[in-house]
Amino acid sequence: MRGISSRLYHVPVHSLTERVLDHIRRQELLKAGQRVGVAVSGGIDSVALSRLLLELRGELGIVLSVDHFNHKLRGAESEGDQEFVARLAREHNLEFICDSDDVAGHASEEGVSLETAARNFRYGFFRHLLKSEDTPGTQAHTERSSQDRSAGSAASSKSDQQYIGGKLDVIVTGHTLDDQAETVLMRLIRGTGPTGLGAIHSRIAVEDDSGDVCGEIVRPLLAFRRRELEQYLKGIGQSWREDSTNVDDSFTRNRVRNLLVPLLEKEFNPSIAENLAELAEIARGEEDYWQNEVAGWMGTGVHWSEPEWARARPNAGLVQIAANAPTNDHLQARIDKARWLVMNASVDLLWFLGEPAAVQRRVIKAIGEEAGIPLEFKHVDEILRFASQPGKSGKELSLPHGWKVARRSEELLFVTPDLRDPLPLRDYEYPLTIPGEAYVAEAGFVVQVQCIPADEAGGYNPDQLLNAESLPRLLRVRNWRAGDRFWPAHTKSPKKIKELLQELHVEPPRRGLWPVVAGQDDIIWMPGYPAAAKYRFKGNGPAILITEKPFDESF
Repeated sequence: MRGISSRLYHVPVHSLTERVLDHIRRQELLKAGQRVGVAVSGGIDSVALSRLLLELRGELGIVLSVDHFNHKLRGAESEGDQEFVARLAREHNLEFICDSDDVAGHASEEGVSLETAARNFRYGFFRHLLKSEDTPGTQAHTERSSQDRSAGSAASSKSDQQYIGGKLDVIVTGHTLDDQAETVLMRLIRGTGPTGLGAIHSRIAVEDDSGDVCGEIVRPLLAFRRRELEQYLKGIGQSWREDSTNVDDSFTRNRVRNLLVPLLEKEFNPSIAENLAELAEIARGEEDYWQNEVAGWMGTGVHWSEPEWARARPNAGLVQIAANAPTNDHLQARIDKARWLVMNASVDLLWFLGEPAAVQRRVIKAIGEEAGIPLEFKHVDEILRFASQPGKSGKELSLPHGWKVARRSEELLFVTPDLRDPLPLRDYEYPLTIPGEAYVAEAGFVVQVQCIPADEAGGYNPDQLLNAESLPRLLRVRNWRAGDRFWPAHTKSPKKIKELLQELHVEPPRRGLWPVVAGQDDIIWMPGYPAAAKYRFKGNGPAILITEKPFDESF
């Protein structure tokens, strides 16, 4: 059961109040004249925050209200929380603003955890209070519990006298140093980087629907331990609500709070919470520095451009000639609904490779964040290796959400997914003489056949050389067809080309355009594999070398 704590331990509280005031002023967390909503759940942290700010509102010159979101997760306990917070607001003549929703139902519908659903609703409530020009004072009264409504007009008149009207400037929450330490530990356990180590920030800007900043969420108690707040409340005789789910170790945070942190304090370092909070502060400072640096790089070393297929989409006023051609509205709707940025990002390769690995990682992460590509460490590391390997010009690497990164001679290109309807693939076939070359427009490259004199063959990779005497004089370069098989050197038997392309991670539509060089009855060569075992160079006489190179930078 969730109950009311006893009112014991009358101890001096001036020290904590003065320290909180000093912290707020040094960090410039609140300013005179601001309308401040205190997010109060009923627990120790938020109740202590509300009482501390009540003592300090004259010194700070702020106007307070009490804000409560009822998650309706614990039945009567949740209703008891709301009644307790409403009574606390009324006792101190503060406006009470309340909202609620079916968090459990939303979590089930969206397939997210209860914690995520609760946080989304709670911060949506905060955002509404910060951006609303007419905070619903009347609604706040009607959402009080039956006990509060039955208190009569005297209570209503008290709240009406303190009705602040208009939007709030700041929402303050009761996050403590303990919350900070727990968050750092949880992120370390799950895996994180420098940004994640920053954990809970003392202030975050809140944007409205148009992207403009409409207010802030501020955490004035991040420098203070929860036990200090508990002692403070006992000292002033203020009760609070105990959340029965705080002892439920099925929640990760509860296991960290109730099991891991006490173990670390007892067995390793009694100041572990303070040290973790300091680590978070250091990480935030480092991250602020890097963010400024990255902003400069994003404006100089990284260039964004609309892909050609998007620039070339037909104008809305033009009549579509082909009956099955996608309309401008159809393509534009796909672009508008894309979860990512429909822009290509180009990075100067010479500059990029000349920077330290720390800078390279930051640039890649920044591109991912800007473009909406969820890049994990493994993706970043793979991109770094791909960018630094010689001979990778014209190759591509697949990324999440259908993105690709391509290495050109002078740039690293992040290519946004093509949202056009795929065109039907058309087979192609061109004659290829020895020596000679064939321009394959469908795939955007040239296939070349060179004759290598016997005395020069030793300078080439023997796995790529073919025996000149055994090859037919006329070859054909074409896209592979269903049923085609190829037997590369050093393999035990022929394999379907479809399977070989899967091994190379070639994805549609490029897979259907992948070239092969064929003789009369069999496949002699395909990119990505050694020469055919049957025609492999024997080491004597002249040799044949078949290569491909891109001639269109869009491929």
